[in-house]
Amino acid sequence: MTPADLSRTVLHAVRRAVDEDALRVPVPARVRVERTRPGGSGDYACAVALQLAGPAALPALEVARILRERVAAEPGVGRVEITGPGFLSFTLDAPAAGDRTVLAAVREQGLGYGHGDALRDEIHQFHHAREVRAAVTAQAVFRLLVAQGARGRTTCEQAPDPDWVRLGVTVNAYGTPPTPLTEIRPVPAGATAGELLERLGPDAARWGLLRAAGHDRAALGPELLVQGEANPLFRVRYAHARARALTRGAAALGFTAEPAPYDESPAGPAAHVASPAAQAANAAPAATTAYDAAARPLLDLIADHPGVLLAGARHRAPDRVARQLEAVAHAFFDFHDSCPPLPAGDEKPSAAHRARLAIAEAAGTVLAGGLSLLGIRAPEHL
Repeated sequence: MTPADLSRTVLHAVRRAVDEDALRVPVPARVRVERTRPGGSGDYACAVALQLAGPAALPALEVARILRERVAAEPGVGRVEITGPGFLSFTLDAPAAGDRTVLAAVREQGLGYGHGDALRDEIHQFHHAREVRAAVTAQAVFRLLVAQGARGRTTCEQAPDPDWVRLGVTVNAYGTPPTPLTEIRPVPAGATAGELLERLGPDAARWGLLRAAGHDRAALGPELLVQGEANPLFRVRYAHARARALTRGAAALGFTAEPAPYDESPAGPAAHVASPAAQAANAAPAATTAYDAAARPLLDLIADHPGVLLAGARHRAPDRVARQLEAVAHAFFDFHDSCPPLPAGDEKPSAAHRARLAIAEAAGTVLAGGLSLLGIRAPEHL
């Protein structure tokens, strides 16, 4: 069960409670579910009971109890607890099956993972100023909307800057549109496209223009070109390149990714008796855990990716996508360092390595797809 599935499950529980007259409230359009914060209980948490308490004229704890019994009966939900003043905390059943489903979806959909048709009935026209940040932002928002099934075009109030093309910006028309549906006017970047291209190049310039929220000043200094972990853009692109290098390394060792539990018996030439040190490194987790505990943050971020893309489109906020890519890259390196996907020394490829490689490859795909929507290249080698 993904976070989006859980959100729909909770919303369904609210509808059931209303239909059964256990709650008398307007059913919300959607319910927000978030990963539990450090020190919290369960896998995910939701504040819907606190939100409905006022309209229902009931204590939040009573609303939470009404919803708990309905959510707990749903498939995929292992345990529902009430914490604090009325938060619902969820522990999901069979995380392994859900993880494998997510990894299979990434493999099947490739760079299109997270794209959908949630906004298929929407038509947008983004009219923006003749300013580089407005132009790049409008183009990125347009890409996000198209990835969710929407249609539309971008227009500029004056003839476009010819240098915009080198930044991946196209403008369908200019002048005053007959029916301006939506305007994009973020804080100006304070530089021209030509100057940014000369100083930073197209990829770093686009990242600098899009990484900050629209109301914040864009950071466009030389730090965007630093080849080190202090530079978020470098870290994101390096994580992608490293994921691709792992695939090449695995191919050289004669194995491929397999999103399966570690307790599967290795087959073919991988089946052998490893050294004691290798056996310890490859020891399977408890039977109820399909992947290393260190993989959990990365798997959760991969599962969250479709929701982030949809939120970025709905809120016209490409900065949300950029920040999520940073989080994926950070979690990837933590996972990579704790659970190496490639064998070392006298180890032979095992089911553990195949499962880890599947996670690493999925992370690389998410990073490449997100960068593509922002109009930024994801090099295979870096």
